[in-house]
Amino acid sequence: MEKILEVKNLTKKFKHIAVNNISFDVEKGNVYGLLGPNGSGKSTTFGMLLSTINPTSGSWKWFGKDGTDTETLKKIGAIIEQPNFYPYLSAEKNLQIVAEIKGVSEKRIDEVLDIVNLLARKKDAFRTYSLGMKQRLAIASALLADPEVLILDEPTNGLDPEGIIQIREIISKIAKSGTTIIVASHLLDEIEKICSHVIVLKQGTAIYSGSVDAMSNTKGFFELKADNMSQLISALESFGIFSSIKEHDNLIVAQISEDISASELNRKLFDKGIALAHLQKKKESLETQFLELVKQNNL
Repeated sequence: MEKILEVKNLTKKFKHIAVNNISFDVEKGNVYGLLGPNGSGKSTTFGMLLSTINPTSGSWKWFGKDGTDTETLKKIGAIIEQPNFYPYLSAEKNLQIVAEIKGVSEKRIDEVLDIVNLLARKKDAFRTYSLGMKQRLAIASALLADPEVLILDEPTNGLDPEGIIQIREIISKIAKSGTTIIVASHLLDEIEKICSHVIVLKQGTAIYSGSVDAMSNTKGFFELKADNMSQLISALESFGIFSSIKEHDNLIVAQISEDISASELNRKLFDKGIALAHLQKKKESLETQFLELVKQNNL
């Protein structure tokens, strides 16, 4: 897979260490989440990668080229701060100004407004837009130059549930077009829903970098139910493939230590004369995995 971004030992010290020796790669066509609470170094990392903040040490490459020069920036669409548009001008007029500043054609204005579901409101003044609409217009602005990479810093910040869902759907739509996306968020649920990969930051240090699915080494767990729960527990214990078996809310929760499919487990239990009323294989949520990571990395 082609690497769009390679970060090596990146560090930034102010009066404190904001970013501490982080390294990660971003591969083309994926959606990466930079996950961490406020103050964990997400915005500072973006600032360095976009050359608005000078690093203390470390290096990075965009598209195989050291640092971030003017030509590289043309390939990147970024929203780092709150949208800044002329309030009394329409969305269309605002994007015309952006296109002129960026030196790109105005031909994509309707296309990007359609992507963010604002085409029908393109003649309306920016001041009449809701917060979610303003954020969507900012994404449209970042897409005008048809960038290879889209960087979004807390794109759902302050939005209501409907606005969050709309931004999530737009990110998914953009990702399907092949654009590489890096999104910073402190919302675990949002990262889990939209990202294929995640970099977890804690106090400026990267404590995990990799796919969302592989974030935890656990193989997940089964939820099971049968008429005779005691018989079910005994059968599960006899298989020797579960690290723990507990009863919770009228269900048996069996943590998997040796991977097995749901159909294979169902067959093994049926062979022992147990007919299941409920069987579901699950993975721990990103929140569970994140909390476990934080526990393991008491910095």
